[in-house]
Amino acid sequence: MGMTKQQLARRIRQVAYLEGDFVLRSGRRSRYYLDKYLFETAPDILAELGWRLAESAHDAEVIAGAELGAVALAAAASLAAGKPFAIVRKAEKDHGTARLIEGAAVEGKKVLLVEDVGTTAGAALEAAETLAKAGAKISRIVFAVDRMEGARENVEAAGYEFQAVLNAVDLGIKSHT
Repeated sequence: MGMTKQQLARRIRQVAYLEGDFVLRSGRRSRYYLDKYLFETAPDILAELGWRLAESAHDAEVIAGAELGAVALAAAASLAAGKPFAIVRKAEKDHGTARLIEGAAVEGKKVLLVEDVGTTAGAALEAAETLAKAGAKISRIVFAVDRMEGARENVEAAGYEFQAVLNAVDLGIKSHT
């Protein structure tokens, strides 16, 4: 790991923090947006997130990420941890293998699910359900950034362990109160 947590937070905010009027995947409106594609395509940030996510993979056999946003994170964590990864699709494709999960086999395996930005954790919980239906045992769900708007509560209510590399306070977006 080459950056401190504060340096990583500063870099993500510098590269990916946008202000305006945004509608999030959850349907909520927000005055700010963290553009995951901007921070996941910056090699220094992606490498650092990969190392930090890999720390949560100590007891996992496979790392998984949902398309499209978490695929780069899963790949980076896979490289850092030396463990295979799987890609969870949102829907079956109608050609090729038509699988919902691509890459490493997850059946009977302990899987770390990585996700980019968590608001309500809706996409992560959908991916977790897909993995569970395929026979995976999910060790925990780890977000690169937690917006602190319900993701933790929803993940824990669904019975999974929640972790985040950074949160909105670390990024200076919310206060500690």
